[in-house]
Amino acid sequence: MLVQNGVKKVQLLPAINDDHRGVIIELEEPMDPNVWYNMLRNSLRQWKLQGKKGVWIKIPIELVNVVETAVKEGFWYHHAEPYYLMLVYWIPKTENTIPANLLVVQENSGRMKGTGIWKIPTGGVEEGEDIFKGAEREVKEETGIDTEFLEVLVFR
Repeated sequence: MLVQNGVKKVQLLPAINDDHRGVIIELEEPMDPNVWYNMLRNSLRQWKLQGKKGVWIKIPIELVNVVETAVKEGFWYHHAEPYYLMLVYWIPKTENTIPANLLVVQENSGRMKGTGIWKIPTGGVEEGEDIFKGAEREVKEETGIDTEFLEVLVFR
């Protein structure tokens, strides 16, 4: 908390409004864990008063020391990239409408290889191949990730 001219001033995290009545925080500079904690708590209170809904925090890998505090305040992991972690928080006591993370890939082979186009993984089962094994193979081919088939959600 800052005091200027005898008036207590609450410090908030720098954030930008998103298009869905939420806010996005992009951390860039290291900060003391106690300062971080107080700014996070103050910001959440302020955003709740403003009627904000979702809070997104983009944390560069170098600033991972703030993750534990955010998780203790109710944030959860949304997704991770090689250089950052995205945490999210739903403020209102209503159904959470933060979208789930969606897997998209750039093809390693085929006609779209090298185009820079992102797409939902697709593919077909080879002749005589079990649908479960075909799905596992397609994910491996397009993402390099070994998976285990659990169930069919949609079939077309």
